[in-house]
Amino acid sequence: MTFRPFAAFLLCLVVLTLALPRHANAQDGTVWIQIEAQPDLTGAEDRARAYAALFPETGGFRLRSGWYGIMLGPYQEAEGRLRLATLKRDGMIPADSFIAFERDFGDRFWPPSGVVPVVPEVTAASDPALADPALADPAVQPDLSLIPDETLAEARDSEVLLTPEDRMDLQTALQWFGFYQGSIDGAFGAGTRNSMAAWQEAQGVLGPTGTLTSRQRAELMTAYRSETAAFGFAEVAEAEAGITVSLPLGLVEFDHYEPPFVHFRARDGSGLQIVLISQPGDQAALSGLYDVIQTLDPVPLSGDRSRGERSFRIRGTSDRFDTTAYAELTGGFIKGWMVISSPGNEARDARIITGIEASFTTDDTRALDPGMVAMDSETRAGLLAGIEVRTPRLSRSGLFISTGGAVLTTTEAVTGCARITIDRVTEARVAFADAASGLALLTPVAPLSPRAVAEFQLAPERVGTEVMVAGYSYEDRLPAPVMTFGTLEDLTGLNGEAGQKRLSVEALPGDAGGPVLDATGAVIGMLLSKGGPSGKTLPADVHFAVAAAEIVRLVEPAGVTPLVAGPKAALPPSDLATLGTGMTVLVSCWD
Repeated sequence: MTFRPFAAFLLCLVVLTLALPRHANAQDGTVWIQIEAQPDLTGAEDRARAYAALFPETGGFRLRSGWYGIMLGPYQEAEGRLRLATLKRDGMIPADSFIAFERDFGDRFWPPSGVVPVVPEVTAASDPALADPALADPAVQPDLSLIPDETLAEARDSEVLLTPEDRMDLQTALQWFGFYQGSIDGAFGAGTRNSMAAWQEAQGVLGPTGTLTSRQRAELMTAYRSETAAFGFAEVAEAEAGITVSLPLGLVEFDHYEPPFVHFRARDGSGLQIVLISQPGDQAALSGLYDVIQTLDPVPLSGDRSRGERSFRIRGTSDRFDTTAYAELTGGFIKGWMVISSPGNEARDARIITGIEASFTTDDTRALDPGMVAMDSETRAGLLAGIEVRTPRLSRSGLFISTGGAVLTTTEAVTGCARITIDRVTEARVAFADAASGLALLTPVAPLSPRAVAEFQLAPERVGTEVMVAGYSYEDRLPAPVMTFGTLEDLTGLNGEAGQKRLSVEALPGDAGGPVLDATGAVIGMLLSKGGPSGKTLPADVHFAVAAAEIVRLVEPAGVTPLVAGPKAALPPSDLATLGTGMTVLVSCWD
């Protein structure tokens, strides 16, 4: 893993500035810093007077263009370049200030005749931050009010002097604060002008113009540099994962590898976690990852979801978490990231996500090696190392009763749930729930294609018939239902209820809601949750099922017409189990 600090970028800028060649015709090795130019003498004298209150070395000269230039100096050339760097760094002079030479000046107009300016000496020894920008304290804010402000005409004039790099820096800062959405090209078109006006309006500027003054440019850039320094954005080259991305290392720090994840934990109480995702895979693996990520505790159930053939994006929000996850399929690998935060940091997190998205690049020849870190089978099976997995409050069984995926289950499975899923991933809604019978009908949010649909036996059964219950006995701990065999003991409930059947079967709580099949594969009822008369404890193998005829009577008014079984021969046990598995689903209730 390689970190390339943002400070190195700033250092390069200063080094380039200091390394500029000397002007071949500089007189006596001295230079000036030109900070402003005015078209008329009266305006230039007013501006020079304002600057002189801050800089005793302020001078003014008529320029070859006919304008009047306001200068600081003179300095020895090396000293002048250091002075220019520190004043621009602190926002004390306009960002477009530059080195000028006296051979280009005409008559002096400032200071007034007889006044001798005092020129302070500033060197790297007196300001170590000039030699190493990393030593500069971003928390120290320059007094921007000391920069003389400008009229709109003056702002336009000073803007003309901006370099292409200065213009792109302004666009980058506007983009960082959410005002600019265009490309960083240095062209001040309608998009940039509108973003400048929006920034001015947000700062309380009366009558936003879409053209920033020198003071406003300094204010914007100072705020941008201060915030990015606090975030500590740096390029992270994850060779093992095949990912290169810019991360806010002032807020997070590397924690550990646990394939397919690279974990970055919160730093200094930032409350931020970042997880990089890297694994081999195809579309099926991408779809599986999409399902798995939604079971993580830091990924709330509410929020936007989008999934395509080659990528997905998840946003989850709650009173505890605000999480965004993204992954894409590229070159036979799945690469992505998660930003796990808390509510109240939306503006900060949006900037972090923008930075990650803009810098995220992948090496499509490698991904994390699952063998690089030892993991036990439970961790590897879950694919969720280092992150708590959200689990349902309870899970029960259900059975498909229509080709569109309508599911019949027990009311216990749908009571008090914030979210209900079919087979762990498909969202479902409650079409009706009947407390008297214990039946609930679910409809999937998206249509399903069941492998098998229940066919109900309405003809009378014979007491003593062998039956099979298909159900998720161990709730969500097994990937498929369990088949449990028993006997039909009575055609009514204990008190003669015609809508129930009594069974002798060793069922578990998770089996409730599952189909009860006879030897032909016809459904004779749905298993109810364990219970008995008030104050009575029934034998462990005594269970009850809602009769098939009662099921048909209750669901038809809800718009579902169940299939009715015709005469059939008994099925081999293996075929019966296959049929039961195809029609049985896991119904999960989530808080």
